[in-house]
Amino acid sequence: MQQLTALERRTAISLALVFAFRMLGLFMLIPVFAIYGKDLIGFSPLWIGLAIGAYGLTQAVLQIPMGWLSDRWGRHQVMLLGLSLFAVGSVVSALADSVYMVTFGRVLQGMGAISGAVLALAADLTREEQRPKVMAVIGATIGLSFAVAMIAGPFIAAVAGLSGIFWFTAGLALCGVLIVSFLVPKAVQQASDSEALAKPGFILDLFKHPQLWQLTTGVLILHLMLTAVFVVVPQQLLSQQLASEQHWQVYLPVLVGAFVLMVPMMILAMRKQQEKGYFLLAIGLLIVSLLLMFSGQQLWLSVSALLLFFIAFNYLEASMPALVSRIAPAGQKGTAMGIYASAQFFGAFIGGLIGGAVSGYFGLSAVFAVAAGIGLLWLFIARSLVVPARAQRLTFALAVPDETTANFYVAQLSKLAGVQEATVVLAEQRCYLKVAPGDFDLQQAQSLLDRAQRQTDTATA
Repeated sequence: MQQLTALERRTAISLALVFAFRMLGLFMLIPVFAIYGKDLIGFSPLWIGLAIGAYGLTQAVLQIPMGWLSDRWGRHQVMLLGLSLFAVGSVVSALADSVYMVTFGRVLQGMGAISGAVLALAADLTREEQRPKVMAVIGATIGLSFAVAMIAGPFIAAVAGLSGIFWFTAGLALCGVLIVSFLVPKAVQQASDSEALAKPGFILDLFKHPQLWQLTTGVLILHLMLTAVFVVVPQQLLSQQLASEQHWQVYLPVLVGAFVLMVPMMILAMRKQQEKGYFLLAIGLLIVSLLLMFSGQQLWLSVSALLLFFIAFNYLEASMPALVSRIAPAGQKGTAMGIYASAQFFGAFIGGLIGGAVSGYFGLSAVFAVAAGIGLLWLFIARSLVVPARAQRLTFALAVPDETTANFYVAQLSKLAGVQEATVVLAEQRCYLKVAPGDFDLQQAQSLLDRAQRQTDTATA
């Protein structure tokens, strides 16, 4: 089995650190703002929810455009711009004395939407067969950052207050700038790869794709739940006589336990080929956990509910991107993942809005009831999800003079055993395949392409 080269290892580690520092800064506010935000001018439950979720709105709007911009300006330039905006937003929030300015700072933080540029640079710098390993390393940092943030946030807030969280976040953003400037390798050539970066021409078609629509709606609801719940969970723990500086003592064992218990679910789902069943089970666990939070007046019940919630959350957060990748048509994975990421952040914004409004008008417990109701809606939507067979994605460089020739290649490749989908993107001069690994003969496909390429060269000579 081929190993990562030194360049690929450096790419994976440095880009993972950029992701980790940025996401850590975004997540640290979640477990503390509902408590420490009470000292801000203009405090209200609604504004607390808006401040927590505000970054999600600008992330959702700018996620795909910033990726496109990296094609024109360069990956490093867009990453540096995004991290600088993130740092400025952190400073604005650190200096704020009102909830309105904190919300504005969070909006600025969200404008640093660099996920698309990071993933595109990873594609530029890695071989196709090694790219999944690099993407997995980068993706794993999101879950790790969330776990660290849930523990570090309450600790830093107890020592330095809310402004301390934002100053620390600004420092993380500057560390990210240094990493991009000095550690992240520079690509000699940018590959406009549709499997890595969103493309405008595919967006409308993918919005209409029923299976992708289900997953996009699902991740929106998942992050809506997370943000709405953490508008009120810290206050619920306070009401159960647990001081804010002790909250990490709940979050640490809950997150570690949830990760450990989630792993067997992942293994069983894959081994038994029952991914849909476990997917629906995880949504059911979310609903049960929210109902326990709604009824729980004792600390042990709240902790148990949080454990169930994060077992389900971690399972869904890990499995849904893989399903999007498998379902996305050949050559359109970058766009599908861009839409998915935008929905993820938009869900965080809506969750903050719902959590703040419902808790302000109807009380803390009502948030859990509303979230559980939304979970039931998701369970209804997800019941018709079709999980496709596992497929491998391949990309070939191809000189294609016109659309007629492109259609000829697609027709020939589609006849090969094991080929599920074939796409030729004329603008990129590339061919994308989705294939069944056990049935597909790579050498046969390469021979067909070489033969067709010679015919094309002869015809155009």
